[in-house]
Amino acid sequence: MAKNPVAPLLEVKGLKIHFPVQAGVFRHCVGWVKAVDGVDFVVPRGKTVGLVGESGCGKSTVARAAIRLIEPTAGSIVYRGQDIASIPPEDLKEMRREMQMIFQDPQVSLNPRRTVGTSIGEALRYHGIITEAKALRDRVALILEQVGLSPDVMHRYPHQFSGGQLQRICIGRALALEPELIICDEAVSALDVSVQGQILNLLVDLQHRLGLSYLFIAHDLSVVRHVCDHVVVMYLGKVMESAPADELFANPKHPYTQALLSAVPKSYPDEKTARITLEGEIPSPLNPPSGCPFRTRCPYAKPVCAKPPPRRQPSPDHVYDCVIP
Repeated sequence: MAKNPVAPLLEVKGLKIHFPVQAGVFRHCVGWVKAVDGVDFVVPRGKTVGLVGESGCGKSTVARAAIRLIEPTAGSIVYRGQDIASIPPEDLKEMRREMQMIFQDPQVSLNPRRTVGTSIGEALRYHGIITEAKALRDRVALILEQVGLSPDVMHRYPHQFSGGQLQRICIGRALALEPELIICDEAVSALDVSVQGQILNLLVDLQHRLGLSYLFIAHDLSVVRHVCDHVVVMYLGKVMESAPADELFANPKHPYTQALLSAVPKSYPDEKTARITLEGEIPSPLNPPSGCPFRTRCPYAKPVCAKPPPRRQPSPDHVYDCVIP
């Protein structure tokens, strides 16, 4: 794909992903689960965009759709100026060299019967980039050094590593094809807090050295604040608020964003924070509320919230949908 240095690397517009609900002997469709329902965001070159929200809000579904592991119901996914949502499945191989994914649990991500060197080099062989054995070993050794591991470990198996080391190996596997975009789907949530910091620092260092762009999926806002340039807040398949990270944390506008930020642990013991407790459960995506999806739990909800809320833009890159100005 040809590069356009001005255009954003990835642009998602009006993305919808609806899953059919089937019932009866003949498996008739009786409804639709609206996992993602009109999501928009942009990932600029060399930047990190975070998708945050509670479990079940559609973050991981968006991530998988962005790389076409899930087929979108509607909307566009524009990568380097080309809508990949319209690319036939048999033509996706080249595009997937440039978009890689790091999953939540590294132990599940790696084949326990293969050495880590084989797992890292598999994509290089599959795409025909390196086929000669010695050149492949040299490339795998270089990748292991990039992620802070000794080349000697390439002959070991996944059960011989700690969780943090396994995630480094998964990062190395994602780097093997020299992608421009890496999607991190809860990439540090399964790790100890002390190890999380090491992996986050590694991701930031690799971004600076290799010019990578990240779509960073997380529910921990303290992690998002550390690595993201821009944050997109999701709830029940929709975007509630989108803003530069510094602006979002300093001046959250949407009540849902405010509630999420109030749950972030204190930075120091004497810090005064007002916790916002949300009542009720998250509605089912099979039958979401009309208007603002957050209205059934919002402490400021009004009857007008049953209608689609207005879009407000307090600054050029900060937008949110709410009746509250």
